[in-house]
Amino acid sequence: MAQPESDSLAGRRIVVTRSPDQAGVLARKLEQCGAEVLLMPMVEFTEPAAAEMAALDEAIRALADFDWLLFTSANAVRFFLRRCRVLGRWPQEVLRVAVVGPATRDALEAEGLQAAIAPREFRAQALAAELAVEVADRRILIPRSDQAGDELPGLLREAGAIVTDVVAYCNARPEELRGPVYDALLRGDADAITFFSPSAFRHFAGLLGHEALRRLSSRVALAAVGPVTAETIRQAGLPVAVEAPQATTGSLVAALERHFQMPAAGKRRL
Repeated sequence: MAQPESDSLAGRRIVVTRSPDQAGVLARKLEQCGAEVLLMPMVEFTEPAAAEMAALDEAIRALADFDWLLFTSANAVRFFLRRCRVLGRWPQEVLRVAVVGPATRDALEAEGLQAAIAPREFRAQALAAELAVEVADRRILIPRSDQAGDELPGLLREAGAIVTDVVAYCNARPEELRGPVYDALLRGDADAITFFSPSAFRHFAGLLGHEALRRLSSRVALAAVGPVTAETIRQAGLPVAVEAPQATTGSLVAALERHFQMPAAGKRRL
């Protein structure tokens, strides 16, 4: 590991549950602050199944029929636009795009597209509220995860929109928990475990079991990225020791630094 640029997280052992292809930036940033990073992916992103892919392709071929294209995650942007390339179709300027959160906006801009609406609050309600006056009788396409909830489509339909939501990617969990990182967690030999999404937490909780998770949360700080992930953890009856207000790497690292600067956070590991 390279020489750390600061010691704000020196002696802290942080478990990262992001998928391997998305964990690199966070791991490097934590290591730059002196932390030891333990990787334990709780999500894997894959292409949709055949039936879902057929519905996605149908929507992409009919892009000209939609007024709005909505993205609620960076993964939705990547998988949807990847499929657009395969089919030789691309969102045109007449199709307006809205996103939730800076990471989703950044993924969109990396593809050369701009968002007409990007609410500051990273919740479906905020996006629906900003779109409410725009969407009556408008056709809206929402490409998303196979595990996405119905809240955003429901709110938009209540506002009078004609909503089509399609699965752009699937979110799979590992078959079991095992390995040295899992063993370290069971021993309480870690300081925090980070969750970037509700699905990552649900996968982990489902594999570990509620009682074991409750015991773990008394020894290891549960860190949530964004308000939706934090709410998911609290709904499971567990404390959120670290909450990053924005769904970004920088926000999470800053929240971890604040937490471990508090006397109640305990001593650093040697």
